[in-house]
Amino acid sequence: MKTLMPRVAAVHDLSCVGRCSLTVIAPVLSCMGIQVCPLPTAILSTHLGGFKQAQFCDFTEHMTGFFKHWQQEKLDFDCIYSGFLASEEQIKVVSQFIDDFSPKSPLVLVDPVMGDDGKLYSVYTPRMQESMKILLEKANVITPNYTEASFLLGESYQQQVDDLDLMKKWLVRLAEFGPEFIVITGIPFGTGQVVNAGYERKTHSFWEVKSKRISVGYPGTGDIFASVLGGVLLKGRNLPMAMELATDFVTRSIKNTFQANTPAREGVLFETALPWLCQVFGETREDNDAV
Repeated sequence: MKTLMPRVAAVHDLSCVGRCSLTVIAPVLSCMGIQVCPLPTAILSTHLGGFKQAQFCDFTEHMTGFFKHWQQEKLDFDCIYSGFLASEEQIKVVSQFIDDFSPKSPLVLVDPVMGDDGKLYSVYTPRMQESMKILLEKANVITPNYTEASFLLGESYQQQVDDLDLMKKWLVRLAEFGPEFIVITGIPFGTGQVVNAGYERKTHSFWEVKSKRISVGYPGTGDIFASVLGGVLLKGRNLPMAMELATDFVTRSIKNTFQANTPAREGVLFETALPWLCQVFGETREDNDAV
C-alpha cells in the first residue's frame, strides 16, 4: 500500500528524556514531509549518558511480530533506517526485516551506533561488531562516526586527525562492505574543527563539510544528522546537498544549545532549529517536492 508521502521505518530505541533516537528522529523527518513508523528496539526512561538508574524495557521479542504484521497489511516503506541495537539478536532481527522488505527496494540507511570518543559502548562485544558488518552489506547509506569507523576498519583512534586523505582511504574501505554512500561524521580535524566526510562509490567522489568544534558533547546529534541526511536522499537529492543540510541543521541546534547553557545530558535544543528546516523544505516543495 503506497502513500503519497514517503514513509520510513525507524528501527531505534525510544529514550523518553534526553533528545536522542526516536524523540528527535520523528519530529525531524516529519518536518521534512516524511512519515515515521517506529520499530522500537527498547524503551528507556532516559538515555544512558548522564542519567543514573534508567528504567529499561527490552523490545526484542516484539520486533519480529511488528514487522510481520506490517507484511500482512501489505505496508511498504520507502526507507528502513536503523540505529542503536543493543544485542546480537536485535542485529539479526533487523537483518531479517531488511531482507523481507527488500523486494520493494527501500533506501536502507544503517547508522552503526557502537561508540564514541574512542570507546565502544559497554554492550558491544566482538561478536556484535562482526554482526554489524552484515547490516552494512545490506545498506545503501551508512553514517558511522569517527570512533565507529575506526573500529569497523580495525584502525587506531586518534584524538586529532591531521590528514583528511587518510579519511578518504577509510571511506573507500568502508564502501567495500557494500553501501553506495558513506559518511564519516565528527572527525576531529586540526585545531578547532570537526569534519563530516562523504563518499559516493559509483562516481568515486568525495566531499567534506567543516564546522567549528565546541568543548561540549551532546547526545543525539548523530541521530539528528543521519535523519536529515537520509531525508534529503529520500527526497531524491544528492549526497553533498544532504551533507550540507544535515551539518547546517546540527550546527544551528548546537549553537543555540551552547548559548542557552542547558545541561549537556538533555541533548541539543533542536526544536529551536526546526522552523528553519521546515522553511527550507517549504520553499523547495514546488521543485518536485524535493530539496
